[in-house]
Amino acid sequence: MNTTMSRNTYVLTTLIAAVTAAGAAAISLSLALPVWAMFIGWIAFYTRGLTLRAAIENLACVGAGLVLGLMATLGLQALSGATTPAVALPIIVFCVAILVVSLRGLPVMSNLLGYFLGLVAWFAAHLEPSLESVGKLFGAGTVGTTAGLVSHTLASRLLRTPARAAH
Repeated sequence: MNTTMSRNTYVLTTLIAAVTAAGAAAISLSLALPVWAMFIGWIAFYTRGLTLRAAIENLACVGAGLVLGLMATLGLQALSGATTPAVALPIIVFCVAILVVSLRGLPVMSNLLGYFLGLVAWFAAHLEPSLESVGKLFGAGTVGTTAGLVSHTLASRLLRTPARAAH
């Protein structure tokens, strides 16, 4: 591929990603979802696979990470009466880490980064521990994963077309 084609490919891919990100941000705002959490889903898409199936699996791992974050928060609340945060937090983190790191060996949903992205999103959001909060973050992640898939697929398809026409 010549330098001009490389530059054109680079610019086109960049523009597609920027337009897709702007659209995903607008959708997130219109649905009252946190835009930053939308990018968690976008990052999850690019962790592995770059296919629809992998996107669903990666997003499911993020969702499971969110649920584990919710459970960790509830566990911390339950332990708060029995011990200090300095004791409770390491216990909860140990339990969550043992579970998450163990899940990497599953034949499906083995995306360790996806689980941790879900946990990070949960704790970064500082939302009340509820299924509604999980749903809000998962919804934002879904918008982001979809945007990543659309951006990747559209760029791949558009970039294949000029290459065939040039030859």
